[in-house]
Amino acid sequence: MTPISYARHQFPPAIIQHAIWLYLRFALSYRDVEELLAERGVEVSYETVRRWVLKFGPAIAGNLRGFRPKPSPRWHLDEMVIRVSGRLMYLWRAVDDEGEVLKVLVQRRRDKAAALKVMRKLLKKYGFAPIQVTTDKLRSYRAAFREIGLTAHHEQGRRTNNRAEVSHQPVRRRERKMRRFKSPASAQRFVSLHAAVYNCFNLQRHLVSRRTLRTFRAQARADWQAATAAA
Repeated sequence: MTPISYARHQFPPAIIQHAIWLYLRFALSYRDVEELLAERGVEVSYETVRRWVLKFGPAIAGNLRGFRPKPSPRWHLDEMVIRVSGRLMYLWRAVDDEGEVLKVLVQRRRDKAAALKVMRKLLKKYGFAPIQVTTDKLRSYRAAFREIGLTAHHEQGRRTNNRAEVSHQPVRRRERKMRRFKSPASAQRFVSLHAAVYNCFNLQRHLVSRRTLRTFRAQARADWQAATAAA
């Protein structure tokens, strides 16, 4: 786990951690976070909040990923169109059958090379091949699987890949709130941070009892506190 130093900052670590949590956990702008903190008597500018997210966000996301269990071997892949600086790009997303976000990648194309890049990153990151992959009817997936020799069962269809398609919704909400992404690098940075926090707090509350939800929520909060703890 990467130690995080909050030295030489005017505000205490608890305020910095809370500001970052608000921004990454909910569909809020930097100005929204500024207003919420001001309501609590903390006067901090939205630009300061932005700098906190950029400085501490990657380390926090990396620590959160270290707490996640091994994902399911049943993966869902999908891609959606996003607009970055007026240009159309594609956000490739891989999730498992429990909704865990495995990889999010911003790419310029929607072809075999792009599908290959996603799969190679997934295989390198997790160190095992899936037993089943579900995609839409984009033929680039099948071509990419053949090239890397993936023998997993491949399902295709409009409704069979709802798991991946629904997982795009939180990013769509944030895209609208941010008035679209400003550059490919900033888009990739944000979706990577957002995915790590989303996995931590995605509690599947509609599938569990209230008592179980409280347990899961307490564990998510404990993971967040451990990931953001001061060195």
